[in-house]
Amino acid sequence: STMRKRETTDSPHSSTDLSEGKEKLRLKQEVGLISGVSLIAGTMIGSGIFMSPEWVLHHMGSPASSLLIWAACGLLAMFGALSYAELGTIIKESGGEYIYILRTFGSFPAFLFAYTSVILVRPAGLAAVCLSFAEYAIAPFYPGCSSPQVVIKCTAAACILLLTIINCLNVRLATSIMNIFTAAKLLALLVIVVGGLVLLAKGQTQSFQNAFQNTTAGIGAVGVAFYQGLWSYDGWNNLNYVTEELKKPEVTLPRAVMIAIPLVTCLYLLVNVSYLAAMTPSEVLSSGAVAVTWGDKVLGSWAWLISLSVALSTFGSSNGTFFSGGRVCYIAAREGHMPDILSMAHVRCLTPSPALLFTSAMSLIMIISGSFTSIVNFFSFIAWLFYGMTISGLLYLKIKKPELPRSYKVPIIIPIIVLVASVYLVLAPIIDQPQIEIFYIVLFIFSGIILYFPLVRFKCHPRFLQRVTLHLQLFLEVAPTTRDGN
Repeated sequence: STMRKRETTDSPHSSTDLSEGKEKLRLKQEVGLISGVSLIAGTMIGSGIFMSPEWVLHHMGSPASSLLIWAACGLLAMFGALSYAELGTIIKESGGEYIYILRTFGSFPAFLFAYTSVILVRPAGLAAVCLSFAEYAIAPFYPGCSSPQVVIKCTAAACILLLTIINCLNVRLATSIMNIFTAAKLLALLVIVVGGLVLLAKGQTQSFQNAFQNTTAGIGAVGVAFYQGLWSYDGWNNLNYVTEELKKPEVTLPRAVMIAIPLVTCLYLLVNVSYLAAMTPSEVLSSGAVAVTWGDKVLGSWAWLISLSVALSTFGSSNGTFFSGGRVCYIAAREGHMPDILSMAHVRCLTPSPALLFTSAMSLIMIISGSFTSIVNFFSFIAWLFYGMTISGLLYLKIKKPELPRSYKVPIIIPIIVLVASVYLVLAPIIDQPQIEIFYIVLFIFSGIILYFPLVRFKCHPRFLQRVTLHLQLFLEVAPTTRDGN
């Protein structure tokens, strides 16, 4: 294929002609309903449900109140996803929050989101999940002692490199792996659920007697408990990052949301009930990894299945995070907010390989430096800051532009509830227990101003970058892409 001069029909970054101008290069629409459900559920079910229950219980103080938090987190994720589904049917472009903020509020806030997400949030989240995978995957090789950090980091790095190869080769291969691993992790959670139901049938209900005793009522404690629970639900918005790759997005997006999130919420609640059936609240609180402790108590010699399940779960989740995270980088570059090379796709594989390689490189840096832990702790703060901005954009479109065509409408009360929740989740920890790390995060977000005005607003691009882009194009065999016809 011969790369030709870009057309300017969509935008300076939107299209190219291939094969004498007869074909346009674009990403394939490979994601159907099953793959969409797998992308949402498979990314949501990571290490969180195996690790977070003890922390939710710690902050809430009682079993019943912790279960209420898990249910409320699921409801909030559902409301957020339904709101995003309407946005996805109005703005049928990939990129999630980035593209919605860009189309509603303009270039500057969209750039700040892309800058924060591409450089910090997505790579940190991916690095954290891959490190969780590595820890569980190599634990059987070091029985009775903690695994060496070097081995954990090397295994996590190998995981990221493997995911890079898979996602760069073929979209269908990446979605097939998501489907397989989602099925495997659902099976693992069903084992825990069935084990818990058997224990309840045998009369092990001590944890549920006086279930609200010692409940914490502090505004900050509830907010932090929500953060811990919502970390396990993170990924509810993943399908909006790949809208252009969906088959019939106006149908697939709402349906996948309505199947995946209630499924995950029910499983999470039943898994928590199972943990509390097998262990007392004090045992859950003292457990380093609640799922592993559950396996030791219930499965006996088969307890290794839980470690294997967590490893499979985290690998599948990291694949979903990588799949969608690379798209934010790709779309931001296509809109002129990132270097041109990141907006291109492989001419044969039709995958956004430069964006995926960049995301991979940033994640590897975070794994090597090991300085991402504090960032991940405040992941929810950044996430809900931008979720709130995106939802306020939907409310603006519903009130000011009701005439815009949309195949799906969410009742206005739902985005209002999500907006109020996001404001609470952003402000509650700051008001209750202000921490200096939040100031550093806000400082990092606004440091994007230094780059935005010279590089994006005034387009001061050094000439040598054009040569570098051309050489990288030839080396990586990539070309600029056009938007999907939607």
